[in-house]
Amino acid sequence: QVQLVESGGGLVQPGKSLRLSCAASESIHNIYSKAWYRQAPGKYRELVAVITSGGTTNYVDSVKGRFTISRDNSKHTVYLQMNSLKPEDTAVYYCMMRHMSGYEYWGQGTQVTVSS
Repeated sequence: QVQLVESGGGLVQPGKSLRLSCAASESIHNIYSKAWYRQAPGKYRELVAVITSGGTTNYVDSVKGRFTISRDNSKHTVYLQMNSLKPEDTAVYYCMMRHMSGYEYWGQGTQVTVSS
């Protein structure tokens, strides 16, 4: 069973940066896209950033210019560089990898808290 393991979350002050990582426990062939979602208390889970197999990226408007999604296929890993963090970025962040069949692999989530 393939597992996705996130790391890099934590408590950070507003304006600071964090880098999240999500590594698959083994190589997954035919991945169509890799993405980061987040869920704040009392809110629905939202898509934050996605990168396709072709390298196309998309971001939710609220993080454009501040967050960058990237990948290292040799390490089966996807990253989320988060700069200029704001309190409203506080959430549990989840990574997801979608197979071309439509099957989705999800990580267990990592907490990001932005507070002074």
